[in-house]
Amino acid sequence: MLDAITKMTLRGVKRAIKSQDWWEKRIQHSSHNTALLARRVPIDMSLPGVESIEPSREFTKKAKWHKARKLTSVGLALSIVLVLTFGGLIFSENYIKLHKVFRATASADSLSKTKLLSGQSSGRINVLLLGRDGGRSVQPDITNTIILASIDVVNNNITFISVPGTIWVKNNSGVMYLNQAFEKGENQYLGGGAIGTTNSKAIEAGFQLADSSVSNILGTAINYNVIINFQAVQQLVNTLGGITLNVPTALSDPTMAWQNKGNPVLAPAGTDTLNGNQALLYLMSKATTSESSREQRQAQILKAVFKKIMSSSTLINPLKISQIISTLGNNLASDLSMTQAIKLYQLVTPINSNSINSLSLLSSGQYLTTGNMVGQPILLPVSGLFNYSSIHSYIATQLPNPYLVKENAGILILNSTTTPGLATALGNKLSSKGFNVIGVANTPTTGGFKYTTLYIITGGNSHTQGFLEKDLKVKLSNKKLNKTISPDGANFVIIIGNNEANNS
Repeated sequence: MLDAITKMTLRGVKRAIKSQDWWEKRIQHSSHNTALLARRVPIDMSLPGVESIEPSREFTKKAKWHKARKLTSVGLALSIVLVLTFGGLIFSENYIKLHKVFRATASADSLSKTKLLSGQSSGRINVLLLGRDGGRSVQPDITNTIILASIDVVNNNITFISVPGTIWVKNNSGVMYLNQAFEKGENQYLGGGAIGTTNSKAIEAGFQLADSSVSNILGTAINYNVIINFQAVQQLVNTLGGITLNVPTALSDPTMAWQNKGNPVLAPAGTDTLNGNQALLYLMSKATTSESSREQRQAQILKAVFKKIMSSSTLINPLKISQIISTLGNNLASDLSMTQAIKLYQLVTPINSNSINSLSLLSSGQYLTTGNMVGQPILLPVSGLFNYSSIHSYIATQLPNPYLVKENAGILILNSTTTPGLATALGNKLSSKGFNVIGVANTPTTGGFKYTTLYIITGGNSHTQGFLEKDLKVKLSNKKLNKTISPDGANFVIIIGNNEANNS
């Protein structure tokens, strides 16, 4: 069914583009044909008897969005925003017809010739998802939800990494809480007064500062960004008719009872269906639970929404699609273009809700600890302020190279020198990078190898071979492994030579 939706989506996009003859001519005669955006047509898609969604301050000046170089609305909401991309909802024919949001696509053919997405050649695309309060607080641009969505497009899975906003970071704008980085980036571009801005370059500057800060913590690149206002979550869940959650322990928060008809129990224990308001409270409550618990609830809501969106009853319902588009249209921004978003949709449609994993830097207590800075509580690495080395090692093990995972080629490492521990050390290094090290040992005799040598035992693992050659800085030997050495079922054998012993 998803393949049919993909084809329908691409056909709809192509037809919509072909019908815009005036637009194509305008692009062809523009010296900026790679950066031009169509004006969004404001359309009220509210149902009879239902109030129209009031645009938030961040996105009320729609006319300014046509000037954006990279920013365009795509279907992502907090983590839920990315889920909409997975479902392909926002790229349906309805979206094209109703919103007329086009990047500079001069012909339908260009859609089928879209270049690889950033990160796609490595097998992993990382999208930073930011959630902000919008009009709900006096600091509407503070991003209290920060999640890295790492999409393995080779093995069809996603890992969501929740990053606490109270980590103390250092970046180009100084030192601050991580959740202040986006707003600081906007302010730095505008010279102040970023609240409520629709300036696309300012928003891009906010993305850049948030990216550099999160990348510094996690040790991984970020390819794209999405920011969403929290009120969209409530509206989206209502549009979907609620979401079903298995609540392990009743969530009670007296400070939010006034928002829950006076009831301090936001979600009772057991299987429960939450409406939009309940889901939002379940997401945001933190007075009686830890930040780690809140991050787990975010991941739980994400999976529930993903499952609901991917159901056939949602995917084939044009009215639902229109409502979702209307809900999110005024509440999000991204640096994904329309054609990039379509390409992302094609890559992630094979992913199902059982292939979503979630991680939190707070859950184990091994990587972050509490501290104090300028009289305020902060989080900092256990290894010391601004020292993220242990976090980098942990994230590297959780986001292994997708091609290595797919091939899963066994590697045996043998030490031919008299220096003990070299095979174990190399094995640990390669394992942390995602290689499948099946054993380490010594060669039957020592001193027989001047240089570290790589042997192939069975073929068909070209990616593993290439990464090993690059990492070890050696070429594959054109000789066969000596018969006195057993490969023990490995696909590759690495024999450590005296050159490594001399360098140790």
